This record gives sequence, structure tokens and C-alpha cells, in this order.
Amino acid sequence: MKNQKGFTLVEMAIVLVIIGLLLGGVLKGQELIDNSKIKNAINDLKGISAANNGYFDRFRAQPGDDGPLATLQARGGSWATITLGGNANGNLDVTAAQTFTGAGENATFFQHVRAAGFLAGDQTLVANVAALPVNSFGGVMGVTANAVTGMPLGKYVCASRIPGKAARAIDVSMDNGDPDSGTIMATTAVAGANTAPGAAATVYVDTAVYTLCAPL
Repeated sequence: MKNQKGFTLVEMAIVLVIIGLLLGGVLKGQELIDNSKIKNAINDLKGISAANNGYFDRFRAQPGDDGPLATLQARGGSWATITLGGNANGNLDVTAAQTFTGAGENATFFQHVRAAGFLAGDQTLVANVAALPVNSFGGVMGVTANAVTGMPLGKYVCASRIPGKAARAIDVSMDNGDPDSGTIMATTAVAGANTAPGAAATVYVDTAVYTLCAPL
């Protein structure tokens, strides 16, 4: 009879250890990527808020509402190439439905803060979704005066396509971790779509997707 050859227990143990290390490395790497995206999303929300406040401090006007266009273009430099001016009524005229479309004074807002140097990007982009910044989860950032139901009329920045685990982490980091209360609130969204803010979600579900809104 021929001797049958196979793996020894030691060899099998070594293989299992290597497989475990590889799996652990993959999972750890994915965790690091997810954490990086969460931090970037938080920085996006804070950065747009800072751009809004910096603009107001410099010009004593609300970006997006500032105008008329000819007055803004007369500032020269990057201002000369913008194409949108606000109606100067003191409000940010963007409805909830316009949050991720660039309509109303939404794209106008981003033209103004970019022309002023408070936010990176092309200040010539016009009133459509292309004018809005892209967030780390592949969604977009938009501003609105009408955010998630329950948030008072005001000025908000919203992010679309935020996965449930990330939405919870962002809310915990910036607020109270509840999607239907506090300064950060969320609407359950449609996967792959830039869902406008609407009814507040009651709980964050890891497998769901959300639109997240924070005060400007």
C-alpha cells in the first residue's frame, strides 16, 4: 500500500492563522475606510457652515441671497465669472424639494462662497445638481431653508446617500444620535438617489440610507 500524504496539524494551524490574519486585515482596512468617510462627511458639514458664517462676516449678507448679480460681478476677480445672484430679501430661498437640485438660491449659494474663496470648487457651475459639492459617500451637499420635518424654518446644510451606520456615527459625534430630535436630523432615503429632506426617521438602521441635515 502507498503512503497517503496530507497536511499535518501544524501546517493546517499555520494556514488557518494566515487566513485569520488576512481576514482581520481586510476588515480592519474597511473599518479605516469607513471611519475616514465619516470624518470627511463631518468636515463637509462643518466646512460649509464655516463658509456660510465667514461670508456673512465679510459681506454682511447671506450667500445665495446676496445680489444683485451685477453688483457681485463688479467685485472683479473670480466674481466676474459668476452667473447667479440672489434676490437680497434676507432669506435663503430654497425649499426642501430644491435641496439637492441646485434650484432656488441653492447653486447660487455655492457660487458665492466659492467666488469669495471660502469653499473650493468651480464658481461658474450653474443651477443644477452639478453645482453642488459631492460628499464622501457619493451623494451631494445642498443648502435649504426647509429641512427635515420638525426642524424650524432657518438655514441648513444637508448630505444625501449617507449609510445608516455612518449617519448614526455622524449624529453621535455632532449631536445626540437620534434622527428625529436635536440639531442634527435625518430622513430615510432611497438608495442611490439624492432624497430631499422630509419626514424624520425614528431610528437609524444600519442597512438603510439617509439624508442628514445640520444647521448652517
